[in-house]
Amino acid sequence: MNKINGYTEEEARGLVKYVCDGRKTGATLSGIFASYAKKTGRAKGSVRNYYYNLLRSSGDSRVKQMLDGTGLKAEKIVQFSEEETDKILKAILVQKSKGVSVRKAVLNLSDGDDKLMLRYQNKYRNILSKQPERIERLMRECGLDSADGARKRLEDEINGLYDRLAEGLKTENMRLASVIKKLTDENALLKLQLKNMR
Repeated sequence: MNKINGYTEEEARGLVKYVCDGRKTGATLSGIFASYAKKTGRAKGSVRNYYYNLLRSSGDSRVKQMLDGTGLKAEKIVQFSEEETDKILKAILVQKSKGVSVRKAVLNLSDGDDKLMLRYQNKYRNILSKQPERIERLMRECGLDSADGARKRLEDEINGLYDRLAEGLKTENMRLASVIKKLTDENALLKLQLKNMR
C-alpha cells in the first residue's frame, strides 16, 4: 500500500475532498481540521500538519493529480526576523509578568488573527524549549525576574510568612500558657475555699 507522508493515498484523497467540501460551505480551515480530526480519531494539529505537508509535496505526481483543480494551496510562510522574534517574545514576557497566560498574550498581540496567533504561540514555545537562555536574556532586558529569580522571591515571601506565623503562634502560646496557669491557680483557690466551707 503506497503511502503519502504517512497517510494512505485513499486517506490523503479523503482529506483533500473533506477540505474542499468544507471550504465550499464557508468553514474555516481550523474548523475543518477539528471536525476531520474528530471524525478520524486523529489530533487536530496532526491533521493540520499533514495537510500543509501534503500541499508542499509538489514533487509527488500523485499529490499533483489529487490537488489538480481544487484551488488548494499553501501560502508561503515568511519567517520572523531575529529582531521581530525578540520584539514578539518581549511583548509576551511583559504580559506574562502581569499574570496573563501565553495564549491570551498571543491573542492580544495578534489582534484576533488566528494564523498570526498560532505563529506567535509556536515561536514562543519553540524558543522556550530550544533557547531558554534567550528567554532569560530578554527577561533581563525587559527588567523582569527570571524564573529562578521569581521562584527565589516567592520562596523568600513564603519563608517570611512562615516566620511571622511561627512568631505569632509562639506569642499566642505563651499568652495561653499564662491564662491557663492563672485559671489553674484560681481553680485550686476555689477548691480550697469550698473545702474550708464544709
